[in-house]
Amino acid sequence: QVHLVESGGGLVQAGGSLRLSCAASGRTFSNNSMGWFRQAPGKEREFVAAISRSGRFTWYADSVKGRFTVSRDNAKNTVSLQMNSLKPEDTAVYYCAFTNSLNVKAPLGYWGQGTQVTVSS
Repeated sequence: QVHLVESGGGLVQAGGSLRLSCAASGRTFSNNSMGWFRQAPGKEREFVAAISRSGRFTWYADSVKGRFTVSRDNAKNTVSLQMNSLKPEDTAVYYCAFTNSLNVKAPLGYWGQGTQVTVSS
């Protein structure tokens, strides 16, 4: 059974930083690309960042490029998202996901509870 547990969200002022973490289980972690997605109130869930199975390659949405950094630890089955220079428009519930290794922006459909990030102006 797949489990994804996100943590690290909170309330931060614009310009601040947060680091999100995700503990994954139920699939062979190192065999899967991983992604971060977010959903703001009244909006659809959107892609934020992804990382290849080895961690060598990363991808970002244009809106977060240069501010967010995704990383993973295959020994600990965790993926992280370092978020710097946060903006009010980054406010959303953030989710990690196993993604399709041939299309890393496509989640496989397993979701955790997410973690709330709120950025005040």
